[in-house]
Amino acid sequence: MGHEFELRKEIELDATPEQVWDAIATGPGVDSWFMGRNEIEPHEGGAVRMTIAGHTDESTITAWEPMKRLAHRSPVGDDGAFMAFEYLIEGRAGGSTVLRMVQSGVLGGDWETEYDALNEGWDVYLHSLAQYLAHFPGRRAAVVTIIKPQAADRDKAWTAIKAELGVTDEIAVGDRVHLTIDGAPPVEGVVDYDGLPTFIGVRSADGLYRFIHSGPLRGDVVVLGHHIYSDVDPEPAQQAWQSWLDRVFA
Repeated sequence: MGHEFELRKEIELDATPEQVWDAIATGPGVDSWFMGRNEIEPHEGGAVRMTIAGHTDESTITAWEPMKRLAHRSPVGDDGAFMAFEYLIEGRAGGSTVLRMVQSGVLGGDWETEYDALNEGWDVYLHSLAQYLAHFPGRRAAVVTIIKPQAADRDKAWTAIKAELGVTDEIAVGDRVHLTIDGAPPVEGVVDYDGLPTFIGVRSADGLYRFIHSGPLRGDVVVLGHHIYSDVDPEPAQQAWQSWLDRVFA
């Protein structure tokens, strides 16, 4: 039986309402900080599509008020599960903007594990939105999304990833990192998000790099969710990072 839920998040962003709207209400804008590759038809009744690993989820826009409000909702599944999203934008004096996000609906299966993953995931992705608007405003991203199920347990996975990043066991925001990728430019940057045991975020001069571990209840999956703002070809970048992940978790 499905379980009703609601998540509420709020963040103040160093950006104008126009910049925030572009980041949440256009496909290329969403690509620059969120998951997968995204398409948005810009009107009420339009479709919102997110594609990850060849699978596309689609929802319908239920509210479209540029610079103010965006809402969309997925179809109801056979088990009664669905997702609804609402974003509210409020400009502040001095040029900042408050974004309020509500995700609600019905979760099926192991709903508690799924709820915890959504709650934690929104913290890192809203942080990524803030980083994008602060450091890369208006730039479009080449998206790298790679999923490796049953990669390793958390301890082994983070030991391997941190060794590749060249950081110590006690990782902290601001730590310098260096990562060499065959077939792609090296990553030179700093840790911008310490969300262990689930997330590590790295910001370089040309990208946001996200390393994710799902935990044992969700299959010990390692996910790469990178946004590269330099002029790179997405397909070779995807292949280079796939090869890196396969090597690290051979």
